[in-house]
Order: sequence, then structure tokens, then C-alpha cells
Amino acid sequence: MKNIASSEEILNLKTTDVYFLRAREVLKKAGINPRVVMEVTCSSRDLPWITLSGLDDLTDLMKGKSVDVHALPEGTVFPPRDIRGIPIPAVKVAGKYLEFGMLETPILGSISQASGIATKASYFKKRVGDLPLLSFGVRRMHPALAPLIDRNAFLGGCDNVSSIIGAERIGKKAEGTMPHSLLLLVGEEEGWRMYDEVIEKGATRIALVDTYGDEKESSLRAARTIKGLNGVRLDTPSSRRGNFADIIREVRWELDRNGKNNVGIIVSGGIKEEDIGPLKDAGASGFGVGTSISSAAAVDFAMDIVNIDGKDKTKKGKYSGEKNVFRCGRCHSFLVSVNQSEMCPKDGSPMVNIYQKIIDNGNSVYEENLEASRNYVLEQLRWFE
Repeated sequence: MKNIASSEEILNLKTTDVYFLRAREVLKKAGINPRVVMEVTCSSRDLPWITLSGLDDLTDLMKGKSVDVHALPEGTVFPPRDIRGIPIPAVKVAGKYLEFGMLETPILGSISQASGIATKASYFKKRVGDLPLLSFGVRRMHPALAPLIDRNAFLGGCDNVSSIIGAERIGKKAEGTMPHSLLLLVGEEEGWRMYDEVIEKGATRIALVDTYGDEKESSLRAARTIKGLNGVRLDTPSSRRGNFADIIREVRWELDRNGKNNVGIIVSGGIKEEDIGPLKDAGASGFGVGTSISSAAAVDFAMDIVNIDGKDKTKKGKYSGEKNVFRCGRCHSFLVSVNQSEMCPKDGSPMVNIYQKIIDNGNSVYEENLEASRNYVLEQLRWFE
């Protein structure tokens, strides 16, 4: 595709903002190339928490550079600011400025978008709880981004993803239901029947039931057509919904009244965070979320120099000095400090510096384990409201 930058083009600075290249010309001519420490922070006070993601791409950008990189562990859920209101550095990079400074644009882009998707998925998972949450949003974004979207949606809490390449990326089997086009081409009951016959055994059987008529009537027909039906999917257009929660209640009632208690109700179609609670209460047993996750706003990370040749120095609005990030094991509070150890100001217990080195003098020491990172996210979500 024409409008996608290759990895080679990114590393060769083709995606870098031009003013960095102009700065490099000036610094080279002046013979200036100090050792610096740069930190990546988000100063926003609007986000309740951030789910950090994208260290895989960040590591690829930094490999082979004479730098050291520390970061919060992949999947760390953290507030933008610590208990004193200091912005929490998600990443810090140390090395000669000209060795890595020109990569600021792709560094920020990589973790900002990845973390934005993972964070939004976390917000949904917090509300969905133990019910299934599927990522359906790749169709609304550039297809080249499908692995990025699904990888970070999964890490943030989605239980499965719909794209083939996204599922391959996370080591899972792609999940989905059936398109309206199938039912339009062959009819509802014939489409359900053929789907059941053709699709491999063991695959989840979920029937789409909103193509033409009443959802509860279609749900009953689908349950009678497919023996062992796992669920029905309501993707009712917003123009026809009325009260979506009441539609779900009606479907649940009729399925139960007809002995189809084991048939779940999956809902999709423009689902927002605030919709989850009422739809769960009405009887929804799973959620397919698309654009709300795939087009999530990027986390507004910034990258700033905080130390030059061992001397603390930064721009206004930022906090100078090379820092560590501590978390309390008891109350889970965060504290940013230039010290090597800290006690929790809230409960007096020892805090742990949770920074991990991911690049050691250009050598990657980052080991990706998506399943473990996702489990880490789910564990932390219990600590946040």
C-alpha cells in the first residue's frame, strides 16, 4: 500500500518531524552532543488511568543505539500523576542526544497510539468484568494497523479479536459471528443452517438476528435452527433501537421461557463505555466493541530532556532530574522520586521501584509475553475505579 511507512523508512527518519533534522545539523556543526536523560510523561489530568503499551515497537526503535532505556512494565496501569501531582515518567532514555533524539517522533507515536488503544480497552473491561469483550474495530481503521489495534486491544483487556492477522499476533484464534451479507444472500434460516454445517466443529456458534424483523422472534428461530447455539448477536441499528436494554430484556425473557437458557446475548454496534452497565443489567452476556476502541484517542505523551551531562535541566512546565517510579505494594499509590528508595507517604510501607531496563547499551533485554501482560492489566484494574 502506498500510504504506509516501512520499518526502514521509520528508522531512516523519514517519519521524523523535520525540525529534529534541522536541530541535528546545527548541533553537528557546533560539535555539541551531550549525554542526556529524556523522560516520557503525560501531563493530562483528565485520564483516570493509562495502560502502558507499545514497548515492543519502542524496543525495535532503540535496538543498536548506544542508549539505556528504562520503562514501566508493559501493561502497567498508572495515573498520569503521582500522589503529589508529579507527572509519572512511563519511559526514560539515557545516551548521547544525537544517538536517539531524532527518533522522538516515532518513539512518541508508537507508545501514544498503542497505549491509547490499550487504555480504552481497559476502561471497557473494567465495566464489562468477567463477561466476554471482543475487539471488532479493525474495519474502521487502515488495514495496515490491524495487528497494532488488536494486539493492544487484547493487552488492554479484550478477550479476543476479529481480524485474522490480529489473532495471529496474539497467538489466538480469530472470533466473530456472521455478516449481514450472508443472511441477505441466502436468507436467515438457510444462512444459520448453512453456517452451522460449514463452520468447523468447536467454533462458537453465534447467530446474527437483527437483519429483518423482531429480535426476539428471530432469536427463537435461530435457537431452533442451530442445535447447541451458543448465542445470538444483536447489532440493531440505532435508528431502530428505541430502548436497547428493553430489547435485550425481551429477548432474554423469550429465550428463557422457551427453554433456551444457555443461549447468550452478544451486543454490538456503536457501544460506548456508558452503555455497558445498563446493557449488562438487562441481560447482555457479551460485548463486541469496534470504533470506540480502535479509534481511541492517543495518550498525549511528551518527551523531554531532564538532565544534561549530569546536571539537572529541563524546560518550564516540566520537572528536572533523572527519576525513578515507585509503587506501594499495599495501597498501590505511585511516587516519582530522584531517590533510590522510598517509603509510602500514605501507609509508611516500603515502596518498590517498578522501572525495568528494556535496552542495555543498545541491546534489547525486553521479553514480550502478551498473555502475562494482559493478566497483569486485569490484576491492576481491581485497584482502580
